[in-house]
Amino acid sequence: MGKVITVFNQKGGVGKTTTNVNLSACLALLGKRVLVLDNDPQGNTTSGIGVEKGGERNIYEALLGIRTPEDSIVATSIEGLDIIPSDMQLAGAEIEMIELESREQRLKEIVEALRDAYDYILIDCPPSLGMLTINALVAADSVLIPIQCEYYALEGVSQLMSTYQLVKQSINPELEIQGVLLTMYDGRTNLSIQVQDEVKKYFGDQVYHSVIPRSIRLAEAPSFGMPIITYDPRSKGAMAYMALAHEFLKWEEKA
Repeated sequence: MGKVITVFNQKGGVGKTTTNVNLSACLALLGKRVLVLDNDPQGNTTSGIGVEKGGERNIYEALLGIRTPEDSIVATSIEGLDIIPSDMQLAGAEIEMIELESREQRLKEIVEALRDAYDYILIDCPPSLGMLTINALVAADSVLIPIQCEYYALEGVSQLMSTYQLVKQSINPELEIQGVLLTMYDGRTNLSIQVQDEVKKYFGDQVYHSVIPRSIRLAEAPSFGMPIITYDPRSKGAMAYMALAHEFLKWEEKA
C-alpha cells in the first residue's frame, strides 16, 4: 500500500512544485512506482514534468466525479512516474465543491482508489489555504515542508504549523511530518546559514540533511518540460534532489 505525501507550505515561491517534480522523478529512477497529483490550478507541476496542460484527463474531472481516478492518470516520459494533470479548470472546483457532500474528502477518495498501484503518491497544492489545500492535507499520510533560505522564511512557519495542527486535530489525526527541506540554499551567505540554524532549532531531526541549492539549471528545466535529473543530470540541482531521494528512502526504511 503506497504512502501519500503532500508537499505543503502556504507561502508561494518556496520550491513546492520544484520539489514535487524532481523528487518524484528521482524516486522513479530509483525504481519506485510514483504518482504525482497536481492539485494546483496553475498546473506548473504538469508542464514541469513534461505533460501538456488542457488534456481530457485531469484532476478537476476526477474531483467532481466526471472521470474515474484510474482514467485520469497520464504516463510521463520517465518509467514508473505517472501524473494526474491540472490546468486552470481546477480554479472553478473550489466553488463547485462547496455543494458536494464530504467536500474536504474528495481528493482522499481519489487517493484511496489508487494507493495500491504505487509506492508513493505526491500531491502538489496551491500557495493558499482554500478547499484544494485542505483536500490535500486530508488525503495525505504526511507533509513534506519546503522552506526557502530567505529573510521572511521563518515568518510563515508558525502559521504553517497552526494549519497542520488544526487539520491533524479536527480532520486527519494520522497526519505526520514527513520531513522539512531547505531550498534556495546558498552556503556563501550568512543568511542561508542562519535560516538553516533556526529551522533546525524549530524542527530538530525532522530537517533533511540534503539541501537544495540556488541553481540556474534548476530554474531552466521546467521551461523544457523536464525534471532536472533528465535535463542536466550532473548539475548541482540534480545531485541535490537525487541525494534527497536517497535520504528520503533511508528515512522510510527506519520508519
